[in-house]
Amino acid sequence: MRLNPFQPGSINVRRGGGGGGGFPGGGGGQIGCGALVIALIGAVVFGVDPAQMLGSMDAVQQQTPVQQRQTGETAEQICSDNQYAQETCNALASLDETWAPVFAQAGIPFQQPTLVFLGGGVERTGCGAASSAMGPFYCPADQSIYIDTRFYDQLDRQLGAGPGDFARYYVVAHEYGHHIQTLTGISDAIRSAQQQNPPRANQLQVLMELQADCYAGVWAGKNRHLIEPGDFEEGMSAASAIGDDTLMRRSGQMANPESFTHGTSQQRMQALRLGLETADDTQCDRIVQIG
Repeated sequence: MRLNPFQPGSINVRRGGGGGGGFPGGGGGQIGCGALVIALIGAVVFGVDPAQMLGSMDAVQQQTPVQQRQTGETAEQICSDNQYAQETCNALASLDETWAPVFAQAGIPFQQPTLVFLGGGVERTGCGAASSAMGPFYCPADQSIYIDTRFYDQLDRQLGAGPGDFARYYVVAHEYGHHIQTLTGISDAIRSAQQQNPPRANQLQVLMELQADCYAGVWAGKNRHLIEPGDFEEGMSAASAIGDDTLMRRSGQMANPESFTHGTSQQRMQALRLGLETADDTQCDRIVQIG
């Protein structure tokens, strides 16, 4: 996908906590918000028992000072770290430019999210302490997308999503989809419905994740003139690689629909395709049914 380079001052970017340095900011906090769901999926991805993973993360919060660096670096400096960082920043700028007019037309206030590049340490977020091991995630409490660009190599080599740039853009656009859900109130509505009806919590979470996939497709569909041959296939391959059923089988587990939180490979491909082919966010809105 031929994305234009982001313009200086156009995006909100900062560098997160890194290993071997930073400023201690106290400990504590529960892993919460969208991070908890990502932590559980991350456990499935890497074949780790979820209980062990959450337990070790809790121990990290209690024993390790939370790292948070304020480096004073510009977005240009942070985004120039490597090719993946540059791509992620370009994608963020394109997402901002694509979604801002949609919100303006709908009469809904728009706020750009912040992109935080994680290093090797523990980061304080609005959703609690987090680390690169959790994989990319969006925290609604501070409206930030957290990512360690090394995840892209894992997406290719460990999950088999392929090396194409569109697969990486899909990851960013999906997390951005959660930002859209926060701004429109969909996220709060889902959380409320989950609390009122715990047996449907996972089912509702799947719907929210599929809607985020659809929003990712809408972004690509609205920028169809930038799509290159093979991009569609790259997106479908990535969506298939991170379906709950595929991840569970890859980790040696039986696919258990009751434990799904993001949707099957087929569902994720369908959601991404719907957004890409229609370029219509209202089509994505129909995915979420919380009544």
